[in-house]
Amino acid sequence: MKQSSGQWTRRDFIKTSLLTAGGLALGCSVRSRLDILIQNVRIADGTGQEIYTADIGLRDGKITAIGSLKNATAHMIIDGKKYVAAPGFVDIHSHTDLELLANPNAEGKIRQGITTEVSGNCGSSPFPLTKTDVEKLQQKLRDQYQIDESWKDLDGFFRAIEKRGTSINYMTLTGHGALRDTVMGSYDRDPSADELKTMKQVLARTLEMGSLGLSTGLEYAPGSYARTTELIALSKTVAEYGGLYATHMRNEDDRVEEAIEEALDISRQAGVSLQISHLKACNKNNWHKVDAMLSMIDKARQEGIPVHADRYPYIAWSTGLSAFLPVLARQGSTEEMIERLKNRHNEEQVRDYILGRGARIGGWDRVLISSCRGAGGKDFEGKTLQDISHALGLSPYETVRKLLIDFKAEVSTIGFAMEENNLKKVLKAEFVSIGSDGSVRATYGPLFKGKPHPRCYGSFPRVLAKFVRDEKVLSLPEAIRKMSAQNALKVGLTDRGFIREKYVADLVLFNPDAVQDKATYLNPHQYPEGIPYVFVEGVPVIREGNHTGKHPGKVLRHKG
Repeated sequence: MKQSSGQWTRRDFIKTSLLTAGGLALGCSVRSRLDILIQNVRIADGTGQEIYTADIGLRDGKITAIGSLKNATAHMIIDGKKYVAAPGFVDIHSHTDLELLANPNAEGKIRQGITTEVSGNCGSSPFPLTKTDVEKLQQKLRDQYQIDESWKDLDGFFRAIEKRGTSINYMTLTGHGALRDTVMGSYDRDPSADELKTMKQVLARTLEMGSLGLSTGLEYAPGSYARTTELIALSKTVAEYGGLYATHMRNEDDRVEEAIEEALDISRQAGVSLQISHLKACNKNNWHKVDAMLSMIDKARQEGIPVHADRYPYIAWSTGLSAFLPVLARQGSTEEMIERLKNRHNEEQVRDYILGRGARIGGWDRVLISSCRGAGGKDFEGKTLQDISHALGLSPYETVRKLLIDFKAEVSTIGFAMEENNLKKVLKAEFVSIGSDGSVRATYGPLFKGKPHPRCYGSFPRVLAKFVRDEKVLSLPEAIRKMSAQNALKVGLTDRGFIREKYVADLVLFNPDAVQDKATYLNPHQYPEGIPYVFVEGVPVIREGNHTGKHPGKVLRHKG
């Protein structure tokens, strides 16, 4: 454990002294007490401080020793000299929910080094549910995944995950859209006093069941119908439980600065911890706003507002094609929305809005169809709306309308709306951490479909490869902090996110010279390279680059 100079550091001395003292106190040595021993590995411990070299000993799911363990024995010994050891990555912005039931191996995430998912973002969660919603969800699980499960509340959803097992740890927020829809439907109106009271009561019950907090998707129906006063009232309930308010803000392009101010005002007035989701400025005419956006958040932090943000390391977003409709046209159920399109209700307004969206992003060649669920859908996947329009002989407006109607709005898109230098500025900001904004995928089975955003497979290794090793935007210790400890602390995890003795042994070993994301927009179903070991609760889930089939992950219920 010597440095290149051959001298022991004070840190080395303290670690070794503590290790020796612990062994003497127990009346035995570390020898024969380890399940796994990682030898001579460079450690990025999550603090953002300098990397150091040591041995790591794991036993009973915990990190039991860090130091010089040359006399220790273990059931499994790994020569770590080619690797960097980091805390298991915490994906603070995930959309994994039903997918984890379909594939408990969580291949697309665990292979990135992600050991904990934080889901329920952007106002969407598979709870709470009305009786009708329960029946629809049950049918969806049968049709898409051949799974026979049902639940109404968060506790039931958690039990479904636990029954099947999982390779990753799982936390979730309560989606404001799901909450609002359950209590008052998907309509553009304010809640009555009784409805708001009911929403707060239902939200409180989910928090008592272990929800991390509340998420909003204020660009999507029905979240977009909520006034700021409603969000403050709900966030006060979240604050009572020590939870988190995570927001896909009301706008991320022309009015992005106003949207940031609204988010900060909600945090300020409710006294709630704030997470701004996937911080970005979309469309070329707004790219110049990023410096001001970062300054706004930095100033708020200096004033004491507990605000952080996250970002995925790509310049394209991904969302449903229905987001190209004006909010008014998205009211009610999916069936009502489609019927509105068929009858060409408010057609001039709808057409103007859709064409405006295409113009603002810079043209329909910048919008890619990533999935269409239904017969014939694959014909459109991986093609731009411009190419599809030409092939069909339709205007872009008619193409959008046709796809939404034909595929019952189950159409996903990818839009190339951001700028690379702005992405680097955001990633470098001290208060910004890494989140994928993607769900679990796999290169086989029911999750092997469509052309999902490559972030589902590559977000975390892309940071290590592109923005650390190749372009040196971030230092390695700082990148690890943004992918592990910063997120763990934000969501209240007190025994994960750092490499420390007595912490849960969620760890990732990667080769800093070989780590590489492989997923692309046209060929996304590819696992990354250079991450040969991932441990969850001290169990090797990825071993020598292969999934072991182990499911040691836990549902992590937030405790306010």
